[in-house]
Amino acid sequence: MPSAFIIRPFGIKNGIDFNRVESELIGPALTGHKLTGRTTGNTLKQGSIRTEMFHRLLTADVVIVDISIDNANVYYELGIRHALRNKRTFMIRGSSAEVPANEVPFDLRTDRYLLYDAANPALALDRLTEGLRQTLLSEDKDSPVFQLLPELVEQDRWRFLAVPADFQDEVERAITQESTRYQWGDLKLLQTEVGGLQWEVEGWRVVGRAQFRNRAYEHARDTWEAVLNNDPNDKEANTWLGTIYQRLGNLTESNIVLQNILEHEATTEKERAEAHSLIGRNQKEKWKAEWADLPAESRQAAALGSPFLERSYEHYREGFIEDLDNYYSGINALGMLTIMTTLATTCPDEWSESFQDDEEAERELKKKKDELAKLSGSVTLSLEAAKAHMERAGAEDMWYSITLADLDLLTSKRPSFVAKQYRTVLADARGFEIDAVRRQLAIYGQLAIAPETVAETLKVIPSPDVSEEQPPHVLLFTGHRIDSTTRETPRFPADKEEVARLAIKDAVSKEQERVDGQMIGIAGGASGGDILFHEVCTELQIPTNLYLAIPRDEYVRESVRDGGTQWVDRFNELYQRLPLRELGKSKELPRWLQSKPDYTVWQRNNLWMLYNAMALGSRYVTLIALWDGEAGDGPGGTKDMVNKAEESAAKTIILPTRDIFAL
Repeated sequence: MPSAFIIRPFGIKNGIDFNRVESELIGPALTGHKLTGRTTGNTLKQGSIRTEMFHRLLTADVVIVDISIDNANVYYELGIRHALRNKRTFMIRGSSAEVPANEVPFDLRTDRYLLYDAANPALALDRLTEGLRQTLLSEDKDSPVFQLLPELVEQDRWRFLAVPADFQDEVERAITQESTRYQWGDLKLLQTEVGGLQWEVEGWRVVGRAQFRNRAYEHARDTWEAVLNNDPNDKEANTWLGTIYQRLGNLTESNIVLQNILEHEATTEKERAEAHSLIGRNQKEKWKAEWADLPAESRQAAALGSPFLERSYEHYREGFIEDLDNYYSGINALGMLTIMTTLATTCPDEWSESFQDDEEAERELKKKKDELAKLSGSVTLSLEAAKAHMERAGAEDMWYSITLADLDLLTSKRPSFVAKQYRTVLADARGFEIDAVRRQLAIYGQLAIAPETVAETLKVIPSPDVSEEQPPHVLLFTGHRIDSTTRETPRFPADKEEVARLAIKDAVSKEQERVDGQMIGIAGGASGGDILFHEVCTELQIPTNLYLAIPRDEYVRESVRDGGTQWVDRFNELYQRLPLRELGKSKELPRWLQSKPDYTVWQRNNLWMLYNAMALGSRYVTLIALWDGEAGDGPGGTKDMVNKAEESAAKTIILPTRDIFAL
């Protein structure tokens, strides 16, 4: 969510009530644009206000500055903003009997500002709202420093914000979960929860990288698009989306965001190299599409004749020229050129068709082979330089090791040696790295490039760890607890247990008949609906998972015990038998999350369960809600879960307790 910061005097000075100006003018305008953040006076946490002020000044999407009077703090903070941020600083000025409208400090007289009536600041609300709208949409520089120094590069905002260590720990725990569903669901929860926090964009970056590594491409797309919506020129977001769109088959969008990087004035050589490499990969995908499904005898000629072969090679080569340390682009350029020269030798007629005569074709092929030898040497030197850098830093890089093996495949004549290199490198690799190696080897194999080496290498590559089977359909349950003896208004009377059981069984059975394939259930363990759902699914031979918001003992005290001892016994039976997940160590939220307003562990629990259910797609989810249609006794109840599920386009089945219980 975009953020704002207000620089202004406080109290009443020179006939202007600046607190009133914020409450009647600035605040409503910011709220109208859903901009979070105000002044450092709104910050309750301990620490240096000065440090907080610097953070807000340097990271806010827009800063509003009230320059009505000569105030040292205001001008000091405005100077910092102008010196380090190039745009979206919006100045306003009040007019009163003591502050004439034309008395503006000399250094600011050439700058535009919005004038408001100090006696009635709300009169300027519409103008300020529209001014902010235009400012948020504009990419124009309003800082006089950046206007006078057009080559000055603005620092990335992430340099000024630190992501809490305990949040990063949660991300690491999420990606080490035992199942893909848990990994993707937990990461989606974290991506949602950082929204609205001061460091939300940097939190999204941490989550987005993890989602990509875990191949949650659709979730990663949503995360990086959120980063990009915050700043369309964000180079990291454009780079990640270039890859993610390609993985999702949207090459047009991929090329658009990558071209944004190449056109950005502050793009570094390293970033340009990365963008060219990714565009080269997109051209490679188009190239593969032209021949991959053809019969074996037709593939080589079709692959050589495709214009995308040359285009892919040129972009990879351009990336390597931009940054010779970028061995990724270098090895890929070497691979594409190896394919080109090999196929030109194998299919001379197809190669000659691109030239006026055979002599020109031969000269061009010789030129390409000479270029191949030079490129091979350059890539070797690039890898040697990378090795020296890593040794000095005491670092390791899986992709460096994979690239070494790739170079051996393209240059060595000993298949057993190459196979041994890949086997050693991939011993500790994750699915993402293994898949990348397999995809490249498949290209070489299909085109008969170094066939003996490729065949020998494929024997030692670990099997892919992704399943092509359709994900199981998830029944997510939410519902009322059994009424305690002290409850005044009946909602789920104890004598309606069997009625509830039958209603739940009927809904589950109908979904079981409708869904073709495997089915699993997810629910909490509260007395009443949750436990009945687990028991019904057991009867219908549907496996379920028990999700607890807090550890067992505290959960029993909060959500089971007041239903009676029989419910505790039934909970214990489920606890011993079912796969179990626990969200938190107590009702207290993690420290990084405690500043989020109006948020409780029970609301978090609902999102956690929902995102785990929907991890592989909302089309595979049905929410069954045993519900009276009313808001619960507190936040995070059944109503909250139903609302969240409907927002997410999951199928929802309501079991109306007022009707089925005849209340």
